[in-house]
Amino acid sequence: MTNVVLEEIPDMLTLAIDISNCTGLCEGCHSPFLRLDVGEELTHSAIDSLISANFGINCFLFLGEGNDHQALMEAASYIRESYPSLALGLYSGRESVEDEIWQVFDYVKVGPFRPSCGPLNKQTTNQRLYKLTRNPDGSVTRTDITFRFWRRGIDPSKQ
Repeated sequence: MTNVVLEEIPDMLTLAIDISNCTGLCEGCHSPFLRLDVGEELTHSAIDSLISANFGINCFLFLGEGNDHQALMEAASYIRESYPSLALGLYSGRESVEDEIWQVFDYVKVGPFRPSCGPLNKQTTNQRLYKLTRNPDGSVTRTDITFRFWRRGIDPSKQ
């Protein structure tokens, strides 16, 4: 499933793509059907069609990782090379992700959904959304922007 959304990545008009074959078992999962092998393969041609059919987007978001890390990274690299003006996002349900993910994506959400903690728009959430900035020396700075989902968008580090 694909949707153009405003609320997944702050300040971005985002094409959100559900990725199937999810290996997570989050309690209260809102999309348990994504644990199955459903939908179409995300080939270069499919990516090109999705992007051309959704004029005006400035972010491409993978909602999940599936069970084929190599295929995910290949699709992300293709988008990065073919559409350099698009930001790339990944919503991972894992506690942490590999270094190469921090190097390729512009936005990364980590943390499994826990009903007792709530989603990103609750200050009690265990999930975190990071904006990544590439530095001239090749390093990446991770900035936690989870607070942008909270009612007033107040950065707790500035209080």
